[in-house]
Amino acid sequence: MVVYEDSFYAQGHRNIKAEHRSTLMITKEDYVTPRGDCIVAVKAEKSLRELSEDVRYGIRIAGSVVTLTLDIDGYVFRVRGYGSDKLTVDHPTDMVCRRSRYVCNRTLMIGADKAAIDIPREVVQILRRGVRILVMIRVDI
Repeated sequence: MVVYEDSFYAQGHRNIKAEHRSTLMITKEDYVTPRGDCIVAVKAEKSLRELSEDVRYGIRIAGSVVTLTLDIDGYVFRVRGYGSDKLTVDHPTDMVCRRSRYVCNRTLMIGADKAAIDIPREVVQILRRGVRILVMIRVDI
């Protein structure tokens, strides 16, 4: 088995709701509108296109297992899904975990086992304080 990893920091925001039932998004943008119910972190240090070449390569392999881990003030939230040869992983600001098989240039993984709504509400309150979040991405091939 081959493992590729990358990590970076992002931040919470006062408007984070984390109520979307099928997606979870991290963005380099510095704000969240109240309508952005899938966004869980802003001011990300990296976008999809800025992930390491190894991680980007691994995500584009059909059937690879992609794990996104968020360390939110000591609380660890993990999302697992799959890569695909249809993924371009080249969006300049966003990365999205999707429960569905929908693919666009913002998609980090498909078939995800969790979405924004699965983050416990007490942790969402911590996110709303604007805490620093360690984001880790692992790809197992």
